[in-house]
Amino acid sequence: MTSTAHLGTSGSGRTAGIPERSRTAGGRGPLGGLVWLVWRQHRLVLGVLLAAAVGGTVWCAVLRGRMAGFIDAHHIAGCSQISLVARCSGTQDAVKAFRDAYGSSLRLAEMGLVLLPALIGLFLGAPLIARELEAGTHQLVLTQSVGPVRWLAAKIALPAALVLAATTLLSAAFAWLWQVGGDEVSGSYWYSTLGFNSLGPVPVALSLLGLAVGLLAGLLLRRTVVSMGVTLIVMALLQSAFQQVRPYLMPIVTTKFGRDEPTQLPDSSWQVGQGYYTSSGAHVPDVPCRPDQDFAGCLRREHVVGQYMDQHPVAHHWPLAWIEAGIVVAAAVVLVVIAFRVVRRRYG
Repeated sequence: MTSTAHLGTSGSGRTAGIPERSRTAGGRGPLGGLVWLVWRQHRLVLGVLLAAAVGGTVWCAVLRGRMAGFIDAHHIAGCSQISLVARCSGTQDAVKAFRDAYGSSLRLAEMGLVLLPALIGLFLGAPLIARELEAGTHQLVLTQSVGPVRWLAAKIALPAALVLAATTLLSAAFAWLWQVGGDEVSGSYWYSTLGFNSLGPVPVALSLLGLAVGLLAGLLLRRTVVSMGVTLIVMALLQSAFQQVRPYLMPIVTTKFGRDEPTQLPDSSWQVGQGYYTSSGAHVPDVPCRPDQDFAGCLRREHVVGQYMDQHPVAHHWPLAWIEAGIVVAAAVVLVVIAFRVVRRRYG
């Protein structure tokens, strides 16, 4: 009698009232079990990413201390190799020595953050779904109580959270480093391709985009190696496209100079164009005047009264960065939404 009552209560070791298919190994719920499974499947890449974030942060902290000590000892803060600032007179050799000592390390950090989004898409995003579709193991998961939409949500949730945390930590550490030796002293300016793509929210947003591109490529192509190749190409094209439209994300500031006035912008300004302006106010990028053939007379005949330079001042850096990051994140969200629609249509 006792044995019969026991079987009626627990049903061969199962908890009463809870179907066996709604539980997974270790007592996890369906979604929690999938998240744990994602970690098990991709723990090597995710672990390397987290280790790189911690190691990179420590390295930036050490390098920052050394750079700050050199700058303070030689009094070259804000000085470039060719500077119009009076207090920077005679510091050219010290600035050159600083760049020789720390320039390569700074560029290495920039390059790492610039390449990181493509690497995340290549080694994490692309295999995330493609590997299961190629091997057919997704069919086993989809026969459980977790539907295809929740399956995809679990597959993307953990990697996205860890990518966001790791890249935010790395970006913050590099920005802290760059505050000491960036711009004039190192010659690594905020508007350069490496500088802009490695500072602030931009590398974080691009990393999430890389994950989304890899995810969608793997879902559509169903082949891991092919998806990795496509992800790499697409990320290279997207980063190049963002670089081309970047100058136009905010209104450009135009600075005018007289015809005989020297043209000089601050070292921290991003010059995006220049030319001449006429007495009517029209901007002419170029004039048919040759320096060796009465250049001044030619300018008068062309009604040129001065020169102009189009620029983004350093105050535009963070607004430009946040605008671009917002566009990149929006693109990533669109790709993820498309992925969910594909899964819903393909697997119900």
